[in-house]
Amino acid sequence: MTPPDAKNRAIAAALLPLVGGAGNITSVAHCMTRLRLGLRDRALVQDEELKALPAVLGVVEDETYQVVLGPGTVARVTPEFEALVEAGRSETEPTAPTPADPTGPTSSTGLTGPTGSTSPTGSTPASPAPATADGLAAQGAALRAARTSRNSTPFKIFLRRIANIFVPLIPALIGCGIIAGLNGLLVNLHWLPALTPALAAIASGFMALIAVFVGFNTAKEFGGTPVLGGAVAAIIVYAGVARIEAFGQRLSPGQGGVLGALGAAVLAVYVEKWCRRRVPEALDVLVTPTLTVLVSGLVTLYGLMFVAGEVSAAIGDFADWLLVHGGAGAGFVLGGLFLPLVMLGLHQALIPIHTTLIEQQGFTVLLPILAMAGAGQVGAAVAVYVRLRRNTSIRRTIRSALPAGLLGVGEPLIYGVSLPLGRPFVTACVGGAFGGGFVGLFSMLGDKVGSTAIGPSGWALFPLLAGDRGLDGTTVAIYAGGLLTGYVMGFLATYFFGFGRRLLLDFDVDPAEGATPPATPADGGPADGGPAKEPATV
Repeated sequence: MTPPDAKNRAIAAALLPLVGGAGNITSVAHCMTRLRLGLRDRALVQDEELKALPAVLGVVEDETYQVVLGPGTVARVTPEFEALVEAGRSETEPTAPTPADPTGPTSSTGLTGPTGSTSPTGSTPASPAPATADGLAAQGAALRAARTSRNSTPFKIFLRRIANIFVPLIPALIGCGIIAGLNGLLVNLHWLPALTPALAAIASGFMALIAVFVGFNTAKEFGGTPVLGGAVAAIIVYAGVARIEAFGQRLSPGQGGVLGALGAAVLAVYVEKWCRRRVPEALDVLVTPTLTVLVSGLVTLYGLMFVAGEVSAAIGDFADWLLVHGGAGAGFVLGGLFLPLVMLGLHQALIPIHTTLIEQQGFTVLLPILAMAGAGQVGAAVAVYVRLRRNTSIRRTIRSALPAGLLGVGEPLIYGVSLPLGRPFVTACVGGAFGGGFVGLFSMLGDKVGSTAIGPSGWALFPLLAGDRGLDGTTVAIYAGGLLTGYVMGFLATYFFGFGRRLLLDFDVDPAEGATPPATPADGGPADGGPAKEPATV
């Protein structure tokens, strides 16, 4: 058996030359499932060979080139990849491969099936038939490219920057969240009473200082000195603020939370940049940090903490009100719309909201409902598998992507299967809506289901579940019932309504025998002929 370190190093070594070598890499980062790379020249990336690697679940192109490796794997491969990049920069320069398409680089994404690969141009290649997994992946790539071009608006770029602040915090949120859930379980069972205070301290320490980490990352993201952003944000959690009065009331430590920390750090960046332009170089090392912390700190104490505190409280109150009064209806809408929100890039706006709810209440009630979108996606993929009995290429792709989908990694199924087919993407949203409605119904009845961290979904969310009574059988049963509802309704909606006559005629074929060429659409489905289009709901 290959040692884990050697295996991860081998994956990194296989990836590096296929993305243009060390000299083509400008930045390396990772989130829960993806290795995110900044590239100097997109033309140097060998998409076909990259997607053929067994460890690669798919690729996504946005502001960065993202290689989907899956949870756990990406966190282990990234340090090895960074080490190879650092070593390679001083030794070699990237050599451009012969491009497969002389017209230049464009977006490429989706899951490559076992029978071939996706054209690097992001359009359907001429050689493979559209009925193969490669044909679907190519159509998914075209959809992704179109979405990316529409998503480069100032507002959506701002949302991505906000996401970049919070995504690095997710591993700590997950670790502390699982420990908090374990501690709650031990307290409920009255086991190990001598150990539970220690577990509580371990689980709560990070959350008590999360504002500092948010301030640090915010200053880094917006081009300031990270430690100055952290220093200003630290004011929010300092116990001594209880002696300060603003807007006619005493401040409380932590008031404003992560939103206040974000605002304080952004202000610190602008103050710092203003000082850098005007303070003489000889005095910069003394004057700039002092003025940055002083000005930003005073504004934070006498303005931002109060305002951010009111906004944070309003977010918590609205989330509670929505589920108590909206119940199943609210869950139905949230679960059904989450996949389109992901497609539009607007889901990133929810990250600070999740974090605020976790900071206030100990868990976010929104994430388990939104996670039902992934359940609908899995159910839809199973229905596609059943309906396309003769298409061995697409069925192999679904078999390889389903385990990741069950664990909440949905990109391979979305861009490799449901979205290019069109209708199954819509019916997957229907499955997510019913799953969200199931969880929302129980929230209205008084059994809240929440998550102590953000990032995971699907089965991976079980260890992070929490509720009014902590992690107990009721909480687990409600979430499991929501997943089952999403699976079943996603399957049924796709099986009965996800395929038209032309779609079946084009795709329920054996690729080895040749597929029927696309014809004029007969049922309105995007894959029923001509270029694929995103569903109208996206």
